[in-house]
Amino acid sequence: MASVSAHVAHAVSAHVDHVFGLMGNGNAAFLDALHDTDVAYTAVRHEQAAVVAADAYFRASGRLAVATATYGAGFTNTLTGLAEAVQAKVPLVLVVGDEPTSGPRPWGVDQIALASAVGARTYTVGRTDAAATTVIAIEHALAYRVPTVLAIPYDVGTRDAGDLPGISSPVLPSAIAPAGPFGVQAVADLARTLAAAERPFLLAGRGAWLADAGEALGDLADATGAITASTALGRGIFPDDRFDLGVTGGFGAEGAMAIVREADVAVVFGASLNQFTMRFGELFAPGTRVVQVDVAPAATHPHVGGYVRGDAGMVARALVHELAGLDATPSGWRESVELAPLRAHDPGTGVVAADGRLDPRTVAARIGELLPEDRVVVSDGGHFIGWANMYWPVASPDRMLMVGTAFQSIGLGFPSVAGAAAAKPGSTIVLTTGDGGGLMALADLETAVRSAGGRGIAVVWNDAAYGAEVHLYGLQGYAEPPMRIPEVDFAALGAAVGAEGVVVRELADLDRLGDWAAEPVGERRFLVLDCRISGSVIAPYQHEIIAVNTR
Repeated sequence: MASVSAHVAHAVSAHVDHVFGLMGNGNAAFLDALHDTDVAYTAVRHEQAAVVAADAYFRASGRLAVATATYGAGFTNTLTGLAEAVQAKVPLVLVVGDEPTSGPRPWGVDQIALASAVGARTYTVGRTDAAATTVIAIEHALAYRVPTVLAIPYDVGTRDAGDLPGISSPVLPSAIAPAGPFGVQAVADLARTLAAAERPFLLAGRGAWLADAGEALGDLADATGAITASTALGRGIFPDDRFDLGVTGGFGAEGAMAIVREADVAVVFGASLNQFTMRFGELFAPGTRVVQVDVAPAATHPHVGGYVRGDAGMVARALVHELAGLDATPSGWRESVELAPLRAHDPGTGVVAADGRLDPRTVAARIGELLPEDRVVVSDGGHFIGWANMYWPVASPDRMLMVGTAFQSIGLGFPSVAGAAAAKPGSTIVLTTGDGGGLMALADLETAVRSAGGRGIAVVWNDAAYGAEVHLYGLQGYAEPPMRIPEVDFAALGAAVGAEGVVVRELADLDRLGDWAAEPVGERRFLVLDCRISGSVIAPYQHEIIAVNTR
């Protein structure tokens, strides 16, 4: 005979290979049962980190992950991570304890209502349906690309539920294809538009990566002669980077973004066209014909003039087929433009004369030269967020993780390292974080160091401030003392939990990164680069935000 918690663990183990969590009285029986399965488990130091690590694991691997926490305060600690996963459409399952079936305890809260408030549905297991309910929660998460909460009432988890059952597989929907005569005609019309285009441009986002559309989009770019680019979460999706402009929006180079405005036809695959990608409406010129391909019910930006609903890969392959039937030839636009110089970013000044601290652009460029090529970049949120996107190329979208951007949160960086390290066990995990977000996530600095070990690097952009607030609200005349942080020694904090810490006050201090990269992984420690940068350098994307907010 097995307990309800054992049934849950049994069902989880059939569909998941990694769980991230923190034990408490509400999930102790579940974790005890999980210990007898083949599922790997990473312990974190704050419940929020469990959800964040599971989120990062999915983004880096494409595989479902499970987070677990106790009930009450343990559950409420997960809410920011849960809200981020909802906003980012990340499928994961959060296994939590819950109030007894007899009713709440004095310290109980309405967990179902709280989960619903951030957009997550809750499934509560019972004594006779624990395994089946677990599969349903997994199915819901995968089918709708949303986190689900799986609740185990406190007085149910240890009750006898009978022998462990066979576990069914989730039933998942098929990819959305352009349907009916309208869908077929929309694809045909778009093919004719592309065939006639003189300056075609293709933009792809994370949705295209999730649809495994990279190869098909590469074929479409070749068939049309299009210049390509990606969103921040889709970078590296096009196979041929010779004709790729990199990331659009505020992370893009000015020369590259100027070329985008020359396009006469732009087709967007699997990107929501948020305000940052669209440069607050300035990405495309008014004369550009913009067509969006996505699985959403309708277009997601007012500048879209045509919409095709469908899986990015399916539509891209259908367009290649249609273009072949039209005997279309590539436009030749991409060969007529020397793109490499247009992708270059400002290398900075080395040291900022005004305060004698390092220019973050120069630091970012130098780090980009020294980082191992086989890397996964994990980004916290904050003013610094552009530096990695601008100066550290990655090979594919599953190697640039920006957990926190969907919900506009900071402080999710260190726990993201654990998820990335588990998903990519052979790669170097590079965290980029600020001093503000780094301090918020400090409980899981130890988790990052322990989980990534000698494969991990944390780059802390230390300007003794909440930089985004200084550059936006400080310029508007708000009092700056609440925006400032006493300078913290992150190198020493890292050393305290087993990392090697290096304070970077001049570019020569970064030479240690080059030496570290050349050492065998087993002989080196997690590396914390505490970069003392100038707070006077404003990132290009921040200039766009400032302009919008000061009109």
